[in-house]
Amino acid sequence: MNEQIEKRNDIIAGRNPVTEALRSGRAIDSILIAKGELNGSIKVIAAKAKAMKIPIKEVDRKKLDLMCGGAVHQGVAAVAAVKEYASVEDIFALAESRNEPPFIIVLDEIEDAHNLGAIIRTAECAGAHGIIIPKRRSAGLSYAVGKTSAGAYEYMPVARVTNIPTVLDELKERGCWVYGADMNGSVYTENNLKGAAALVIGSEGNGIGKLVREKCDVILSLPMCGKINSLNASVAAGILMYEFMRQRHDIRAINGGGQDGAV
Repeated sequence: MNEQIEKRNDIIAGRNPVTEALRSGRAIDSILIAKGELNGSIKVIAAKAKAMKIPIKEVDRKKLDLMCGGAVHQGVAAVAAVKEYASVEDIFALAESRNEPPFIIVLDEIEDAHNLGAIIRTAECAGAHGIIIPKRRSAGLSYAVGKTSAGAYEYMPVARVTNIPTVLDELKERGCWVYGADMNGSVYTENNLKGAAALVIGSEGNGIGKLVREKCDVILSLPMCGKINSLNASVAAGILMYEFMRQRHDIRAINGGGQDGAV
């Protein structure tokens, strides 16, 4: 079934339900308003969302109809998180509860929901303690993200912050070494990745931003042998996360393979 017409648990449709969701403090990723409907009570909703720094998006009414699955939306809907967001402190607390040095994934404007979901899934499998995303220009914990993560979002704290460079400074003050993923850096396997660490993955199109890059202690690169010079963000993140996991757990490569050293 087409995902757009599946029943979604992250859509709040209608003026009163959206108003109550805003009033209750529920985690909301964005407000969707049908084009031409920014008036009356919807204008009040938009002003409240703006004050709360929630992104507002004007969309085609047909698209809104599809997203709401036939529910009466009265020209407005909210895209709510499928799970409450964590705090950066929650991420450090999880690492401490496991008696492990923090391993944190920082995503610099990953906007594709499927990439975010895949990264959450891999991060959980690789033993990361949490993920940090920006409030703007980033996918949130939407229905599509939750579905792509195959349920991993239930176990992986995801924190939303206003400013990624500022948070990187905080992570460094708390003992984390910050690694950025980019084409122009040292080969990832040539670095010691043990200890408290934050791995920064950049956006699908532009990679990590200039200011974010300047905050990184080390830039890690993946060697490329083909004609394409970059990988999908979630694939690159997965390769790097597993190298962190391999080193942190002292999983060593074996020279040769098979019986009697046969390859």
